[in-house]
Amino acid sequence: MSKYSRKLQKLHETAPKQDTAVLVALIKQGQSDHQVDEYLDELAFLTETLGAKTVYRFTQRMEKPDVRTFVGSGKLEEIQAYVQHFEVDMVIFDDDLSPSQMRNLENELKVKVYDRSLLILDIFLQRAQTAQAKTQVELARFQYLLPRLTRMWTHLERQRGGTTTRGGSGEKEIETDKRDIRGRITLLKEKLRDIEKQGVTQRKSRKGIVRVSLVGYTNVGKSTLMNLITKTDILAENKLFATVDSTVRKVVLENIPFLLSDTVGFIRKLPTHLIESFKSTLDEIREADLLIHVVDISHPGFEDHIAVVNQTLTEIGASNKPVLLVFNKIDLVDQMPTDEEQMQMTEIELEERNFLDFEKLAEAYNKKFGINPVFMAAENGTNVEEFREALVREVKKEHKKMYPHYLESETIDMSGFEEEN
Repeated sequence: MSKYSRKLQKLHETAPKQDTAVLVALIKQGQSDHQVDEYLDELAFLTETLGAKTVYRFTQRMEKPDVRTFVGSGKLEEIQAYVQHFEVDMVIFDDDLSPSQMRNLENELKVKVYDRSLLILDIFLQRAQTAQAKTQVELARFQYLLPRLTRMWTHLERQRGGTTTRGGSGEKEIETDKRDIRGRITLLKEKLRDIEKQGVTQRKSRKGIVRVSLVGYTNVGKSTLMNLITKTDILAENKLFATVDSTVRKVVLENIPFLLSDTVGFIRKLPTHLIESFKSTLDEIREADLLIHVVDISHPGFEDHIAVVNQTLTEIGASNKPVLLVFNKIDLVDQMPTDEEQMQMTEIELEERNFLDFEKLAEAYNKKFGINPVFMAAENGTNVEEFREALVREVKKEHKKMYPHYLESETIDMSGFEEEN
């Protein structure tokens, strides 16, 4: 053996090992295989965003979850065998687990168990940047974990920075852990109250100017659109919840000033604790004069996403706002060809391509909701001018409500309005 080979033998892998995960979902009555695959794809994307790699998916058809272990005993044995054989690090369920289900599953599987809410909470904890967002997420996470503690859990002592980071011995008694968490929750609530007082003061200073908020399902391109409008460089990446912190920018279009805010994206089964803890951040939406609802039209379930966003807006008391509906990412879908183009295509080709008819879609939303949607692609600039004209038109309506006799030659002192929360 050469000297070089002996040196190589002494080398050890220093890069952190990526955690592996298996996903588990129940197939409920009336759900199609396509819908189940779509939900699991989203769960896999969430898992990837956390930093883990999905290695297998388990599904089971059941009318309702098993009260003890969520899945049936046979399916649980199947999951257990796979986890042990392939040394999987975590099992992630697409629904929320009760505290007893969580304890029973960790006792049976001997690995970390995540449900959907905990997964989202941990992603938020990773991506939060401001003191307010960090405090809100940490509070929501501790409130969620309190009734779910087991001796196996290391979540209480883990630090931000990835799923491979672990800390602490995990040997504390559960009651001691609960007492520590209750104390931490009290401190976080006090800290959040102080931060919210500052937020209320900031929002009061914005009176007298139109406020616009971007809303939408997560990963639909809100931050990309924000960058386009404001000509700034806010983080925009192809990951779920790329934006957790609320960002506010001043914009002036056609001599009309307004404030534009980019807030956290919504998602199916957004944890209740998270919605409650993000109350002050969601006030940006509640107190807005106009909402820009951004939709990823290239996603096969975009209509379900619209329903989720509308439902969440209702839950936070913001469903009565004027809305500019924007169908984004049109460059990723096949638009309905003209009659002349269709004549040159076969029926099979027309069926397989699954074309979207933008005109019919616009007519449907206009008839049902009285909304004239805009179709665009923010990333490559398609139809940007059409969007800009629609935005100016809607902002002018709100501005006129505030200043009925506004003259375009007037100027408004905007000092102090530009900020980033």
